[in-house]
Amino acid sequence: MKNWRCKVCGYIHKGPEPPDKCPVCGADKSEFEEVIEPSTGIGDGLQDDSGTDPVPEAPSATSPPVTEAPDSGPQPAAFPGGFFQRIFGLMLKHHVHPVSVHIPNGVLPVSVIFIILAVFLKSNALQTAALYNMVFVVLTVPFVLFSGYIEWRNRYNGALTHLFIAKIIAAAVVALTSIMAVVWWIMVPDVLQAAYPARWLFITLILVMLIAATVSGFIGGKLVFKD
Repeated sequence: MKNWRCKVCGYIHKGPEPPDKCPVCGADKSEFEEVIEPSTGIGDGLQDDSGTDPVPEAPSATSPPVTEAPDSGPQPAAFPGGFFQRIFGLMLKHHVHPVSVHIPNGVLPVSVIFIILAVFLKSNALQTAALYNMVFVVLTVPFVLFSGYIEWRNRYNGALTHLFIAKIIAAAVVALTSIMAVVWWIMVPDVLQAAYPARWLFITLILVMLIAATVSGFIGGKLVFKD
């Protein structure tokens, strides 16, 4: 049995050959490399003339044992010099994108819940709270998208497998629908009122945004945990 590592996402496959497609990120078979286990250098095929058990080979006093760093998945690209390059390197080192994406992804479902409650309870207070939450999501989305782009380009080498394409599309849908919802809401403050004829179209837009955010979060979790 051999160990094969996906150079895109770091997934480890055990088998005589790498899989045709990475089950995590969908990378092609050519993106896999064999992980060579470090050799101890002791008793490697040594046997005396009598055919008895192998005789261990004494380690050399002049050659220290060679150790191999454990595999930790895809590593971020180096950023030589430059202020912005150093900032990007720090963003990757401290996992800014996975951290920052939790902020709008946590607020967005709350806003959707407030919207639904505002519709059924006819509560202006909940409607106002939902609008403020949506504005907050719109304000944070550009930074989340930027940090995601840095992560994708440098940690995953800008791979365009089906998984990354789906995540990019889902993130774009979240950004577009959230901006549309906030602009619509500001232009028509009574958008959630029963008398407004396009109220359910607006709610559908909100639900599409929530579904896209869920898909994006699911794919992100798949890349992190490699299930």
